[in-house]
Amino acid sequence: MSAVMDRIASAPVLSDEDRARAEHYAVFSRLFASAPDADFLARLPALAATWGSADSALGRAWLTLGDAARGLDAEALDDEYTRLFLTIGRPELMLFGSFYLAGFLMEEPVVELRNDLAELGLGRRLGVTESEDHIAALADVMRHLIVTGPDDAGLNRQKAFFATHISPWADALADALENAPDSRFYSRTAPLVRAFFDIERFAFDMV
Repeated sequence: MSAVMDRIASAPVLSDEDRARAEHYAVFSRLFASAPDADFLARLPALAATWGSADSALGRAWLTLGDAARGLDAEALDDEYTRLFLTIGRPELMLFGSFYLAGFLMEEPVVELRNDLAELGLGRRLGVTESEDHIAALADVMRHLIVTGPDDAGLNRQKAFFATHISPWADALADALENAPDSRFYSRTAPLVRAFFDIERFAFDMV
């Protein structure tokens, strides 16, 4: 599930801020859609060098993630991803919003999400088995909304989607990741999840 949602190809020119936001959402989609492969793992320290800083929570989170990726074996990470997120029965850690919002998968939050996606002209691609409330899918939608709508109307769509489908459970997801059992990598994604979504929440509150 590297690209869960259909996207419109055309994209207007973005500000540096919106470009960085879109790139962060792309990273989240790649981190959680499947286990990062060796190429993506190799890129993470470079991204951490670009965005990392001791001066902010987001910057420190990037440094943490870069350290976690450095020297990590892709096969070992694939095993960790499978154990945490894909175990038969109930996985050790859920990546679906409906679980955090309603306590069960495929509940009312998914129905509401599908209605909102239909209004946006988006839908799940054929062959994708995960429901649309997977964090990778939601990150993919936010990236799409950013790159196709940087104007005021587009910003309002981003705000509404984020406030309804990501913000209410982002902190719970970060807590779950932070406490992921026997995790060498995914527990260290928690600070990035928490810091980035805190910034998004604050920025949208100012709109």
